[in-house]
Amino acid sequence: MENFILEEKEGFTVLGLGVELKSDYTDYAGITKEKSDFWQAIKEDGRLDTLKNLAANDYIFAVNEAVNNKMMHYAGVMTKETLPEATRIIQFPKGEYLVVKGEAATAEELSNQLTGIAFGQALPAATDVAYVGGPNTTVEMGEKDGLVFGEMWIPVVRK
Repeated sequence: MENFILEEKEGFTVLGLGVELKSDYTDYAGITKEKSDFWQAIKEDGRLDTLKNLAANDYIFAVNEAVNNKMMHYAGVMTKETLPEATRIIQFPKGEYLVVKGEAATAEELSNQLTGIAFGQALPAATDVAYVGGPNTTVEMGEKDGLVFGEMWIPVVRK
């Protein structure tokens, strides 16, 4: 059974608070810990709530992007507003996206699960398309029956 769909999306913009990930890109445990520490910090100091208050919808984005040869990770929301402490306005292109859906006990578990499925299973199985870089994101869309649900969106091009 396929664990992904290909979906056309309009271009969109996410306002993000970010952190540079220092772990090697092959160090999954290190990257996961850095992301977890970042999310914990922005929840505790109120920056995530400030960001959520500007949001055009209830979606919370966890964005990964290479910027100037640095691995960056952002917490973001869709908004037309800006914040002085925001580190990046992230442009997602109009086009085709590989979409993986899921649910988990926490937003962090959801993000880790979707990332693993998307890059470990779905992209290798999606033989007609390729990920050629650019921002990718897990999207926390809400809660249902005690679980957090959402999707991972990866921009792809036809091979």
